[in-house]
Amino acid sequence: MPNCLVVDDSKVIRKVARHILESLAIEVSEAQDGREALDMCDVRTPDVVLLDWNMPIMNGLEFLRELSRLNLDELPKVIFCTTENDVEHIRAAVNAGADEYVMKPFDRETLESKLQIVGVL
Repeated sequence: MPNCLVVDDSKVIRKVARHILESLAIEVSEAQDGREALDMCDVRTPDVVLLDWNMPIMNGLEFLRELSRLNLDELPKVIFCTTENDVEHIRAAVNAGADEYVMKPFDRETLESKLQIVGVL
C-alpha cells in the first residue's frame, strides 16, 4: 500500500486530503509544517508528499529544498497543493523539485489523476 505525507497547516485540508487518499487505498500521515514533515521523512520516507506552499516555521518551497539534502535512498514524489496559481509560483515549485501541482480546493478526481501522473497509483 503506498503512503502519503500530507503537509498543511490547515487541519481541515489535512482531514479532506486524508479522506480522499484513504478512499484510494493510500496510507496517510500528517505534518502541520515543513520542519515537522522533514523530520518525518528522515525517519520514514513516504512514496508521495502532498505539500502546501504557505505554512509557518518552514514553507513548502523551503521544505523541498531541504528534502533534497536529506540522505534518502530515493526522494518521494511531491505534489504541491496550494492556492498560488501564477506561473512564477509554479515554475519555482518545479525548479525546487516538485513533480506535480494541484490547486486548492481539490477533489478526489483531480488528486487521483495527479497521483497517477507521478506513478503512485
